[in-house]
Amino acid sequence: MKAEQIGRYEADDVQVLEGLEAVRRRPGMYVGGTDTRALHHLIYEVVDNAIDEVLVGACDRIDVTIHPDGSVAVRDNGRGIPVAAHPEKRTSTLELVMTTLHAGAKFGGEGYKVSGGLHGVGVSAVNALSRWMEVIVDNPRDGRRYRQRYQRGVPSSPVEEIGEAMGQGTQVTFAFDESIFEDVTFEFETLAQRMRELAFVAGGVFIHLVDEREQPFPREMSFYFEGGISSFVRYLNRNRSVLHQEVVYVNHRNNTLGIEVAIQYSDSYAESVYAFANTIHTVDGGTHLTGLRSGLTRTVNEYARKQGILREKDVNFAGEDVREGLAAIVSVKHPDPQFESQTKVKLMNAEVRAMVESVVVDALSEFLERNSQAARRIMRKCQTSLRARTAARKARDLVIRKSTLESLTLPGKLADCSERDPGKTEVFIVEGDSAGGSAKQGRDRQFQAILPLRGKILNTERARLNRILQNNEVRALVSALGTGIGAQFDVDGLRYDRVILLTDADIDGAHIRTLLLTFFFRYMQPLIETGHLYIAQPPLYRIQAGKFERYAYSEQERAKILEEIRRGQPTRGRSASTQMYKGLGEMNPEQLWETTLNPDNRTLLRVSVEDAAAADRTFDMLMGASVPPRRRFIQTHAKEVRRLDV
Repeated sequence: MKAEQIGRYEADDVQVLEGLEAVRRRPGMYVGGTDTRALHHLIYEVVDNAIDEVLVGACDRIDVTIHPDGSVAVRDNGRGIPVAAHPEKRTSTLELVMTTLHAGAKFGGEGYKVSGGLHGVGVSAVNALSRWMEVIVDNPRDGRRYRQRYQRGVPSSPVEEIGEAMGQGTQVTFAFDESIFEDVTFEFETLAQRMRELAFVAGGVFIHLVDEREQPFPREMSFYFEGGISSFVRYLNRNRSVLHQEVVYVNHRNNTLGIEVAIQYSDSYAESVYAFANTIHTVDGGTHLTGLRSGLTRTVNEYARKQGILREKDVNFAGEDVREGLAAIVSVKHPDPQFESQTKVKLMNAEVRAMVESVVVDALSEFLERNSQAARRIMRKCQTSLRARTAARKARDLVIRKSTLESLTLPGKLADCSERDPGKTEVFIVEGDSAGGSAKQGRDRQFQAILPLRGKILNTERARLNRILQNNEVRALVSALGTGIGAQFDVDGLRYDRVILLTDADIDGAHIRTLLLTFFFRYMQPLIETGHLYIAQPPLYRIQAGKFERYAYSEQERAKILEEIRRGQPTRGRSASTQMYKGLGEMNPEQLWETTLNPDNRTLLRVSVEDAAAADRTFDMLMGASVPPRRRFIQTHAKEVRRLDV
């Protein structure tokens, strides 16, 4: 092939990006993208630097404030970023840290023994992605206060002395660049969950979060937990009945690595295990999580063999048997953490696994030997889980075998589409046969499939997998999607690119939607994580005045439209008639297509899990067996729900 056929490649085609321009050109490499999660990562990077000061014992308070204009200030009472001229670069160290990638005190020396930040990339990346930033340092070295401002990562003023120091520490204030992060904003609840985690894992730090956007009364929360990760585990289990009151806790330190583990079992079926490295929540786990899991499985099996609970011919408990009902935190402090990416989602240090496993084996073995009653409860739960897992495997195999014989894995109630490329298709999970009939008539048969489910499916929060797979509606759902379920889930088998929940717009529809979301979160969570699960938004009202016709999706929108009609806009002298859709079945196929199915007009909400620990607690509280927490939640939020006059 001739060179001119494939395009030129000469010396002047090679670009060199100076300073922080690479960050602005490729933000995904540094903060994971430009969506809401990446936006919050900007705050996390700045707060992580403050937490580093906590880890060396130099800081015990962090204040995070969202200002009315959307800018954010993070202040700590640590040692303050040095402002003196750097001996090699001959410029202020503050400016060097804030404007240069890979400039920081975390490569070695005495600055930080342990750090959550990734070697000076974080805060300079935040600076690059901010419309403006201001850093104020109260310098304990000379008792003076210093300031420098930046525009999109470039200093707009020199480092200047502005008076006497007010205590000590660093305050970073920034406004993210709207040209990079479009149509996103900071969410108080997301930040609160992160600050709570940090207060648990760092231990001994007071974190104060304030949202001044809510006026006249700013929203604020404070976090301080003396018990550290033991308190975290109790917090995870606060709505559950625990099998032992004492939290199994160990804090092991050697010359290079610190390992903290907290473990407690409850009577729930869910596994709530979270891993942290240098206070960073590694959402994809890593070697420390692998060490925790292998240590648990090894210890429980050795104890069961020793006590005769597992006989010679019996198979060992599997990892999922040992972790059913487990709430656990593993937190490691490493002087040189190796993460999978800048967003720090997975710890890669190979030596950590064996060290964590050893610590877990020693601590849990000692606990089981010392607490025979608790040990018996844990063993009984593992045995029950093993029996249920065996039954679930048989039920799952039966579902797969039966599905294979029935129309190439498709349940009879599924109205499939003709398109065979999964990337171009979608399936609507519809509430009831009546709504399913309208949806089947109104859909585009080329790429839209309809799966009607009868009534409310089983509450999967209160049942093991073997019982869940006995439910006909669940079996139909599993067969239609083609992914398998639970530990055997494989997203590559997904037959549709979009799985869309389509339920009535009333309270009963919301309940059915919650039951379905519980199922997907517990048994098909990768479907959510890969962005395939959606919620449709059908209208609640149809409003007509003469030739004028509008659909309202809430009480507030209905009132607004009626007020427009009353004022003569857009129609004059016409009385309005309002039709409330008590169910999707009351909409004719054309109306359902126009409002909910047509990709050109509809609104879909993509389901995501920003914080797995928070979602786990919420599903447990809303759908679990414990009534008082659910009652408190309903009473707290009752005023936010408008009653519908059905």
